[in-house]
Amino acid sequence: MATFVDRVVLHLQAGDGGHGCVSIHREKFKPLGGPDGGNGGHGGSVSLVVDPQVHTLLDFHFRPHVKAENGKGGAGANRDGANGTDLVLKVPDGTVVQTSDGEVLADLVGAGTTFHVAQGGRGGRGNASLANSRRKAPGFAELGEPGDRLDVVLELKSVADVGLVGFPSAGKSSLISVISAAKPKIADYPFTTLVPNLGVVQAGEQTFTVADVPGLIPGAATGKGLGLEFLRHIERCSVLVHVVDAATIEPGRDPLADIDAIEAELEAYGGLADRPRLVVLNKIDVPDGRDMADIVRADVEARGLRVFETSAATREGLRELKYAMAELVTQARVREVPAEATRIVIRPTAVDDAGFTIEQAADGAFVVRGPRPERWVRQTNFDNDEAVGYLADRLARLGVEDQLGKSGAEPGSLVRIGDREFDWQPTQYAGAEFVPGARGTDVRLEERSGRATAAERLAARKARRQRFEDRLEQPAERDTDAES
Repeated sequence: MATFVDRVVLHLQAGDGGHGCVSIHREKFKPLGGPDGGNGGHGGSVSLVVDPQVHTLLDFHFRPHVKAENGKGGAGANRDGANGTDLVLKVPDGTVVQTSDGEVLADLVGAGTTFHVAQGGRGGRGNASLANSRRKAPGFAELGEPGDRLDVVLELKSVADVGLVGFPSAGKSSLISVISAAKPKIADYPFTTLVPNLGVVQAGEQTFTVADVPGLIPGAATGKGLGLEFLRHIERCSVLVHVVDAATIEPGRDPLADIDAIEAELEAYGGLADRPRLVVLNKIDVPDGRDMADIVRADVEARGLRVFETSAATREGLRELKYAMAELVTQARVREVPAEATRIVIRPTAVDDAGFTIEQAADGAFVVRGPRPERWVRQTNFDNDEAVGYLADRLARLGVEDQLGKSGAEPGSLVRIGDREFDWQPTQYAGAEFVPGARGTDVRLEERSGRATAAERLAARKARRQRFEDRLEQPAERDTDAES
């Protein structure tokens, strides 16, 4: 069973808003009690918060589908529905939230850092909230809005001050086990370390963290071995330490060649050229290892790198190495830009912003885009004529009717708002006064005699699209005739 997971795809679904209630107060000897339908509750939202006690994304690996609670529907006697409970997901420090296309949404670093990832749906208003001087007893209510549904990718990048890099079996796990309290798996075969290990190191009054990254090999930056999956764990490290096996007996390998191979992979991965480096010639307790360290030390120092000869078995040279790492970590922390307090940015709506835009699609439909028109359409019950008339009144007051006419729309033109399509009839609502009638009806809809049924409107829409497709094919036919 996997014990460490650093990348998962999370399928999020925020809670849907509850529907508003249509209710009329009924009491003996009070025939005109008035509307008393309550509002629906808001759906629960989904948030991510950094918890220092969480170190892996393992829970999301087994449960990738996450859904917040829906809001409850309203009820009579002005009873509002309960709001859905917000869902808070705990993630490790250093979690990066991305879209499926790789766009970074948030980089969560620091305990308590929170990211609001999915918004719950808004609850619909009941008919008591919709009543006004003209609609004294509305026979409709608003539907609850659906919550956000999206897929996000969570990637964990370890937060450490020092990263140990090197070939497999170079002694990185042994090194971190003796300079810290970490207890990684240690064995005499390559790729013993399959997951990053973090250790806390104390050097005098300085405390810092060290990450033991799984062994890298040539081609790691392109996905060979385990490098591509774990190279990201050294992105946040302010200091890189080359751990070199000075006692290796593999043909074609020596400390200088190992350093060059690892540096080539770090350069191919990118973004790590500015990190200070240290070189550790490990396993000098082996006679051949000490001899090799004496031979190559001058060549490595000639490249401007500080060299430390160490042995995890005898702990020789570890004290000097710890203080050298602490010195570089201190310098890196001094160079860090101090975090600024969160600032509230106010972006007022532009004076000439109508709140919507109208564009003509390739199929000839006029597409209305805007947060308010799209939200109103989602909240409308199209099985209720009075609700449809109320929507048309709102769109007319917003200026959608006038703008459609200016954009070239004609009576019967196809209009698309959100996932709904309409046959535009400008004279049906614009300028027509609302006259109260039976609940759930709209006189303006009834006055239009011979109104096409839903099936007739669908057939007309298909016919328009077919004519549009035929026009697109006509130029190709003419070119064929000309060639013949």
